[in-house]
Amino acid sequence: MAHLIAGLVFLPILGALFVSVAPRNYGRAIALGSTLLTGLCALDLWRRFDPASGGLQMVTRHVWIPTIGAELHFGIDGLSLLLVLLVSLVFPFALLAEKMERGFCAVLLVVQAALYGTFTAQNFLLWFLFYEMSLVPCYLLIKVWGGAGRDWAATKFFVYTFLGSVAMLLAFLGIFLVRGTFDFQELSSLGKTGLLNGNVRWLAFAGIFLGLAVKVPIWPFHTWLPDAYAAAPTGASMVLTGTLSKMGVYGFIRLLLPLFPRELQTLGPWLLGLAVCSIVFSSLAAWAQSDLKRMLGYLSISHLGYCMLGLFAVTATRSDLPNESQAALSGVFLQIFNHGLTASALFYFVGLLEQRRGARGLGDFGGLMQRTPRLCGWMSVAMFSSLGLPGLNSFIGEFLIFKGGFALAPIFTALALLGLFFTVVTLLRAMQLLFSGPLADSCRNFPDLRVGEKWVVVPASLLMFAIGLYPQFVLGIFNSTVTQMARLLG
Repeated sequence: MAHLIAGLVFLPILGALFVSVAPRNYGRAIALGSTLLTGLCALDLWRRFDPASGGLQMVTRHVWIPTIGAELHFGIDGLSLLLVLLVSLVFPFALLAEKMERGFCAVLLVVQAALYGTFTAQNFLLWFLFYEMSLVPCYLLIKVWGGAGRDWAATKFFVYTFLGSVAMLLAFLGIFLVRGTFDFQELSSLGKTGLLNGNVRWLAFAGIFLGLAVKVPIWPFHTWLPDAYAAAPTGASMVLTGTLSKMGVYGFIRLLLPLFPRELQTLGPWLLGLAVCSIVFSSLAAWAQSDLKRMLGYLSISHLGYCMLGLFAVTATRSDLPNESQAALSGVFLQIFNHGLTASALFYFVGLLEQRRGARGLGDFGGLMQRTPRLCGWMSVAMFSSLGLPGLNSFIGEFLIFKGGFALAPIFTALALLGLFFTVVTLLRAMQLLFSGPLADSCRNFPDLRVGEKWVVVPASLLMFAIGLYPQFVLGIFNSTVTQMARLLG
């Protein structure tokens, strides 16, 4: 069964090679075929996965570079499987978002391979290889195929992410010199008693934290994100917000939480404060935007802030409330998936509007409900999901985070509610300006949803309803993983 994980990693790379040498008109079709094959591998992993086991499954382990402790060590637990399924869902939609040349499709497949590797690798050097493997392709997606401001946005993205990665690599090299291993499980077993001693532990903690905080991103390391999302083409924006930002949250859960529990508890109030700032300040910044992509970019930071709020509430406060800790962690895991689905769908809708109008400012539209009722209706579903309407997917994740958060860190959780208010105001204002009022002259010839566009819109929207009405089919993937993690952190 371990061969399925290898297939996830290598099939997209193989697909990228075929796309790069294929005739120009067939590149996108080959890329879609590759993503469908990896999607089948992911579904087979889900079918074979035992949800009652909280540990690693389908483990494969081979010696790679023994002198430096590098191993080809792969495996999945509930969180890894959840993120593998998310990647398998978002990438076909990103390829269907717009017709792009074969170079774009090939680079996108390399990013997909990097994400699969990141979410399944269990040795730091291997994990870091995949983590960094996404950096140059994402830079190219923005720099080569982006829109206005792409040069500055791509450079900013590269510099922020690269510097964060260097800090993280130096931190892990220090850990290796002391402990002699890069294996996540071995290092996690040492985290409870103290991975490092003295001031060295704070330097290692700071390096890893900085690398992951940039990737999420957490305020104030977030300033690269709105520029990158606004400049990137639609498909790349969907990948950046739907999957790439999850690498940072995953890193916090897989690396920082088990390796530095004492440090997280010591810095708890400060970290919770950063999470609240990410939620509130970013939602306020979104309210002030007139560019739809920049607005969604800031809202993405705000929604990921809820995930960090739940994580820091669990690690930084009382350990005698196991049920609340499990609720918060379950909400974080579920919200990782929900945000990836909803945010990528919203960027897809903005891409549709930009293709029709040639612009994406709030003032460039008006009265769209009169001309494109189906497009507006389905887009409203994604917007209501983003603001956490009951019956849709995001409500369940946010509810669980707040349920645990109010018991573990009530003051910070109460302050975070301001972010919900500003998000609601931002999205309702956008809906009013886009859909209501007199029909703008520039929108009179807009076509409604086309048949090809429905292949993205309808499945994504129905999945939002399915998770909102019956979340257990997603919660069941990682319940045992959450229980085990809450026990370890407690």
